[in-house]
Amino acid sequence: MITTLLVILIAIVSLLLILIIMVQNPKGGGLNSAFGGTAEAQKIMGAARSTDILEKITWVLGGSLLILTLIAGLG
Repeated sequence: MITTLLVILIAIVSLLLILIIMVQNPKGGGLNSAFGGTAEAQKIMGAARSTDILEKITWVLGGSLLILTLIAGLG
């Protein structure tokens, strides 16, 4: 039962991590350019701020995935 729950959590975190990574673009595009350019992105979230948030979410999801897989491997 617990192993099944861990596998489901690992799958969900993996899909979220893939989604967040696909939204990012290291050259300044990604989510920022999806709003029609720099002016629109800054109005909605702020160009630099959205990149920082996406990077933090990526690190949290990556760490969560690591911890979940270690727990699943031990159990």
